[in-house]
Amino acid sequence: MTGDREPRPDLPPRRPFGETGLDFRPLGLGAWQIGTGWGRVSDEDALGVLRAARESGVDFIDTADVYGDGRSERLIGRVLAEGDWRPFVATKVGRWRDPGWPGNFRRDVLRAQVRASLARLGVKRLDLLQLHTVPFEILRQGEIFEQLRELQAEGAIRYFGASVESMDEAFHCLGEPGLTALQIIFNVFRQKPAEALFAAARAKGVALIARTPLASGLATAKFKPATTFAGNDHRHFNRDGAHFNPGETFAGLPFEKGVALARELREFRPVHASMAQFALRYILDFPEISVVIPGARKAAQVLENMGALALKPLSPETHGRLADYYRTRVAAHIRGAN
Repeated sequence: MTGDREPRPDLPPRRPFGETGLDFRPLGLGAWQIGTGWGRVSDEDALGVLRAARESGVDFIDTADVYGDGRSERLIGRVLAEGDWRPFVATKVGRWRDPGWPGNFRRDVLRAQVRASLARLGVKRLDLLQLHTVPFEILRQGEIFEQLRELQAEGAIRYFGASVESMDEAFHCLGEPGLTALQIIFNVFRQKPAEALFAAARAKGVALIARTPLASGLATAKFKPATTFAGNDHRHFNRDGAHFNPGETFAGLPFEKGVALARELREFRPVHASMAQFALRYILDFPEISVVIPGARKAAQVLENMGALALKPLSPETHGRLADYYRTRVAAHIRGAN
């Protein structure tokens, strides 16, 4: 965050994080991959990802208590304890397996889960606590937001926000007093927020965090229809939404259709950019997005992703063609909450 170290001349300007007075580099790190759900990632590789992020100037990390049953938070805490790096760490709560829903939303349970996150991260206060795609009916009841405001007043959390699945949920959360940030699915295959949400969030002064920016790797255009994934990889067990919203996996596209659509994206890619860098650059071109949080399983992926910051913005013509591509080729195939 501002003032954490000397500015790096090779990095782009920071972006304001809503109305907090803080600003961050627009490309952060998502830490789902180093927890669980993406096949096996060793401790060595996970720590390498975090240290590559540190050396690359990343100052915003997103994680959740449930990623690897606390593994992601513990690994982040381990690297934070090495010193000389204090990124803004956003975590999430609400999907812990025990007691599960609806018990997770009780006041005593939520507080216990917050204490556990604090311990795993090794911090005295959570920078940002987000509701982790909790049911819409819980959001509508409003009690859980009152609990977040209590935790904020007591100093356990600095800011609170919500990670949501649908635009209906997003607009509801925008009406909650004190909400600092919304985490949304936004990528070249999921363009709806640009037309439906961005202006409203800007008017409310709420920061937007873009998750699944590479659509579970689909946007890299490296997959083939016959590509398979490990049994403990959500790209295997959730490709049709069997375990959670299919929008979190391949942007909600049927895998084979997504592979074909990703191949079509190649014609839009700038020369000398990888497909991952192009897909990230697309999102970075929207100033309403405060930070994009691609994940990584290897340190080399962090470095490749950071290369998107050096790319020039895509031309207005390219953005127009991509918007048409979404409307005419992609939108009808999206499944799940949107």
